[in-house]
Amino acid sequence: MDLLLNCDLGETSNSDQLRVESQVMSQIDQANIACGFHAGDPLVMDKTLMLAKQHLVAVGAHPSYPDKFNFGRKSMSMAAVDLIACLKYQISALEKAANHNELCIGYIKPHGALYNDMMKNGHVRSAVMAAVVDSKACSTLMIQATPDADIHQQEAAAFGLKLYFEAFADRAYQDDGTLVPRQQSGAVLDREEMLSQVTQLKHDASVTTISGSRLPINADTLCVHGDNPTAVANINQIRNILAS
Repeated sequence: MDLLLNCDLGETSNSDQLRVESQVMSQIDQANIACGFHAGDPLVMDKTLMLAKQHLVAVGAHPSYPDKFNFGRKSMSMAAVDLIACLKYQISALEKAANHNELCIGYIKPHGALYNDMMKNGHVRSAVMAAVVDSKACSTLMIQATPDADIHQQEAAAFGLKLYFEAFADRAYQDDGTLVPRQQSGAVLDREEMLSQVTQLKHDASVTTISGSRLPINADTLCVHGDNPTAVANINQIRNILAS
């Protein structure tokens, strides 16, 4: 399986973290850039976009629920019209910054709780798809690769959207293809488990679920995390696995 590497970036103004992100950017293919509602601000967006341009990395908007207090990791009940407006505002903010840097937004990837809710709830997923279409910034949505991929493809086609299907390097899977909740033991893989999962995805297009079952995963892109120097080293190893 040929996989792109994507990473959530632009989520802090800390100077040390920005140096780490500079190292990450040279190793990835796609940068999911925070749009201000869970993290980030216009200055950080601009710096992250310039880094992406320097390293020829595709950029995507990474919008969330309006919830900086919880870093966008808490579900929120929002009317579809309000959620669509919220997402369009964030996408527009990044689009404006991207245009200023002579870049185009290539895709949209929701963040945190919104991403999880989108995968579980068809109504939320429809609102997200409607927001992507209405934003006119791009026509591609990044969602999790699950056994329901064919259904999601049909839904996206009805909106005139394309999909990037995403797998996760360091997250454990349940038998139904969803991720093990973060609060559950074993949800986040250690380094050895992560590299083993990436190897399995590369060579078998599958993962081993938390119960020990083999689960086929047909993905286009692999999410990695790069928020510290150890994570950067892990990305280097992941890149080597994918190149083998």
